[in-house]
Amino acid sequence: MTASTNITWHEGEISRQERAQLLKQTGLTIWFTGLSASGKSTVASALEQHLLHKGINAYRLDGDNIRFGLNKNLGFSPDDRTENIRRIAEVSKLFADSSAIAITSFISPYRADRDSARQLHVDAGIPFVEVFADVPVSVAEERDPKGLYKKARAGEIKEFTGISAPYEAPESPEIHIRTDQKTIAEAVQQITAYLEDNKYI
Repeated sequence: MTASTNITWHEGEISRQERAQLLKQTGLTIWFTGLSASGKSTVASALEQHLLHKGINAYRLDGDNIRFGLNKNLGFSPDDRTENIRRIAEVSKLFADSSAIAITSFISPYRADRDSARQLHVDAGIPFVEVFADVPVSVAEERDPKGLYKKARAGEIKEFTGISAPYEAPESPEIHIRTDQKTIAEAVQQITAYLEDNKYI
């Protein structure tokens, strides 16, 4: 892939601070990570709905959905997984820069990739909240709503996170949720409380 050359960043006529004041909302990214069937997409969807009902502009970027369009040319090799997360980190930063709350739901198995996504936001002065949707592999495998673990065990899916590919759990996420021990409503409340305590909403 050839890098773009002869390009210049074009600043607009409005700053992020002015936009936030006009829209009465601070943008940030809430980054869900966890195994397949950990409940991250379910909680992310419920959180999006909860925030919108509170009058807060939020938009969810889901891992599977993104692969139907923006990232449909990517597979599941380590390099493709890294590029998948690089792209969504850039997209979520743009959403957050617009004063929206970007809610991303991606397995994002590699710690280095998540750290890069975080640093991208830090460098731009945009808050980044990592949410670890945590369940044991055994619980995720019991849930298996898409039948993916069964296929992975049978060797039908290669490089499947948690079975034949690694998942590097966050070491210090802002929010840690054991989704097998909390209801969806309790998980949403935990995240909302964090956002309120930190004056993000």
